[in-house]
Amino acid sequence: MTPDPIKYSVVIATYNRAEELRRTLRSLDGVRIADGWEIIVVDNNSTDDTAAVVRDVADTSAVPLRYVHEQVQGRSAALNAGIAAAQGQIIVTTDDDVRVEPDWLEQAGAALDTLKCDYVGGRVLPLWGGPRPVWLSDRSGPHWAVIALLDYGPSPFELTTRMPLGVNMAFRREAFRVVGGWDPRVGRKAGTLLGQEVREWCIRARARGVRGYYAPGLVVRHLIPADRLNKRYFRRWFYWRGISRALLFQQQGLDMESPQETRHDFTRVPRIAGTPRYLFRVALRHASEGLAAVLRRRPVEAFEHELWLWMFAGILRQRWRDRREPFTWSRPIGGLQKTESPRGADGRVDAASGSAL
Repeated sequence: MTPDPIKYSVVIATYNRAEELRRTLRSLDGVRIADGWEIIVVDNNSTDDTAAVVRDVADTSAVPLRYVHEQVQGRSAALNAGIAAAQGQIIVTTDDDVRVEPDWLEQAGAALDTLKCDYVGGRVLPLWGGPRPVWLSDRSGPHWAVIALLDYGPSPFELTTRMPLGVNMAFRREAFRVVGGWDPRVGRKAGTLLGQEVREWCIRARARGVRGYYAPGLVVRHLIPADRLNKRYFRRWFYWRGISRALLFQQQGLDMESPQETRHDFTRVPRIAGTPRYLFRVALRHASEGLAAVLRRRPVEAFEHELWLWMFAGILRQRWRDRREPFTWSRPIGGLQKTESPRGADGRVDAASGSAL
């Protein structure tokens, strides 16, 4: 019997999380869909039993489960390797610590067709590994990004200023041919908390006329380990966000507060030690409003202001290091600028003139 053609490729990048990966793969066993699909696990130099776990699960998997080893360290490099190996028309990215619903892939395909777009990002809901602290909001907001949670509500919308999470995204293959892959310079690497690769890709995609939508029916549940539910981890994460944003500024001239909404011509904005001068005024405002929130006993609000200041500290560090480096841009790309790509009747981008991954 001829095997069904592969429509969906699920790509999982993993590093030293063998047992959690096993549970994620078992969750994927529950996916039910008539179309052919495959799972690709990209091992990013794990030193644990990751390879053995993949072999073990593959023996009983109802769908093809493939193992790819990527030597270049970093989540972006691992995802690029998985995408290059994928055979599906639709490529779905997730992490090694999620649980999915049986209709997960069905929801991904339906959203792409219904919304007539090139990629979608869905909701990411928590599986708490410990008690939620009082300073952590129970709804989507700045805090949630730290632990990769997202819920923009029940209605779909085009992704322009709000960004999806890579733990729950689905792409038509053509999108990567037009836009290219993830940028390893701003993606997560072992020993760091760099993490602006999804935002950078979405900004690049929009500039090329590739459209994405928020799809609320596309849902995964993400494990939140207890050891991340502390202020130290959140502060460190925002500090590295500042470093990542400063790298985007250096490479593309994107606004470090909100890269997807860049409106300034940074060739004309005054800078102090490489950092745009107006950000110092913004920092003073956050410090003042944070202190006011502390005095009013509003812990969530107070910590949000504090985290912005940690991001600013990361910006200052990286901009000081790069202060004498020449910019590689003459004008910012701008998150809201875009070029229109030819589209078919179904709304999809035409990949004929795009670049290969």
